[in-house]
Amino acid sequence: MRIKNKAMLTNHGNKAGREIVAELLDAGLDALDPYFRVKQFVKVIDNKIILDDRGYEMIGDPHAGKAVYDLKDYDRVFVIGAAKGVQRAALAMEEALGDVLTAGHVISKHGEEIILKKIGVTLAGHPVPDECCVEGCRKIEALAKDISARDLVFVISGSGCGSLMTYPAGDITLDDIARFTHMMQIEKGVPTSDLNHVRTHIDRFKGGRITRLFKPATMVHMTTADPSKLNSPVTRMKYFEMLKVNNFFPSVATAATYKDAINVIKKWDAWEETPESIKNHLMNGTIEDENMSIDEFEKLNDRFFGLIFKDTTVYPAVRQKAKELGYKCLMLNEYMSAEAREAGYVNGLMALNAERIGEPFEAPVVLMTSGENIVTVGAETGVGGRNQEYCTAAAIKISGSKRIVFGAVDTDGTDGPGGFSYPGAPECLAGAIVDGETLSAAKAQGIDLWETLKTHATSEPLWRLGCGVDAEVGVSALDLGIILIQ
Repeated sequence: MRIKNKAMLTNHGNKAGREIVAELLDAGLDALDPYFRVKQFVKVIDNKIILDDRGYEMIGDPHAGKAVYDLKDYDRVFVIGAAKGVQRAALAMEEALGDVLTAGHVISKHGEEIILKKIGVTLAGHPVPDECCVEGCRKIEALAKDISARDLVFVISGSGCGSLMTYPAGDITLDDIARFTHMMQIEKGVPTSDLNHVRTHIDRFKGGRITRLFKPATMVHMTTADPSKLNSPVTRMKYFEMLKVNNFFPSVATAATYKDAINVIKKWDAWEETPESIKNHLMNGTIEDENMSIDEFEKLNDRFFGLIFKDTTVYPAVRQKAKELGYKCLMLNEYMSAEAREAGYVNGLMALNAERIGEPFEAPVVLMTSGENIVTVGAETGVGGRNQEYCTAAAIKISGSKRIVFGAVDTDGTDGPGGFSYPGAPECLAGAIVDGETLSAAKAQGIDLWETLKTHATSEPLWRLGCGVDAEVGVSALDLGIILIQ
């Protein structure tokens, strides 16, 4: 089980309901472990690396079928990548490949324990990149020295790679990118899907450039995120549809252009605040240095695999656990994307309506949400996260309810940038579980939940109230929310 403080979360308030929500969140988190998926996917048999495509391919992939790499055709095998929790996938690669693996390097988030033995690890900054991000990229770059057609390279990417794999292009400095990222994503609340249009154009690796660096090697691209739900609520996006909208996976094609990047900055009224080096780089971008096109990528004949499709992992796991606990489970919103506080208010009122009059959902029921809400922080410096704010706002609305419990976590186990310092608490909460007694408990301790939302300082009050979730770090498939109406 990934949640480490269940006893604290379930010893107060609506104990039975909180226990159910904790079990449902844990079921979803467990289903996301890429270690077991990779061990099923990658085999070495008769001096061949065999990738079993079943359950790992995108619909419409023109390269579909089992991938077999005869080791007599390769001198070296590398594993590289970046993502929150990427080490779990890389550890499975180490074990699956054994002596076949030559070397590798991955970049993960500060705070993780290093568990790899043969593949190097750099722990780096997220959501705002730091010097460690660049250091990790340089170590990956060093592996490309003397690369040849007799090399086989596995690339693992996933949620968090937009920050973790930061290698400034041209005359842009790391400080420029860090200031720009903080301004866009934290101060203005710009969604990652928008920010990535810019990120792909101001980096030496993103937009397929890392793939160009490692050619003429044979490359296999894998992701711990769900490529079928890239920036969209659609169900099982197809292969070429993904490539057309991709600005997330750094080693494959993307249709985003320099003009798109400039338009995003202007859309958010941030052009004047953007560092000059970034503006100059975008305005002087050439066709020759544009992101890798779909045509260019397809000519490489590389393979692309999704390690975790939520339709076949997370969602079934939550539904099955709900069934075991005697509840029907419905998807309320698969791609929730709104200001976290407002989403909590609205869903809290919806749950109250269901509790009182049985509409739009009749109790007992479990409602599931996914997606990625945003928090527009502005100049505030409080420590918190989007799932914490969502649950705090919901707690205000459901106050007094005897039958409603809300829970939400970032599936990588770290909700927000971290920086939390409190005795016995983790550096970064994973999310929260709240019920109809949370607001009254806060008032009894002199905690003003409205003020914590205003200052975005939700971590301390939630932890003091026994509502903050402490979870093992893993990969991220965006957020997982549970609304229980008993």
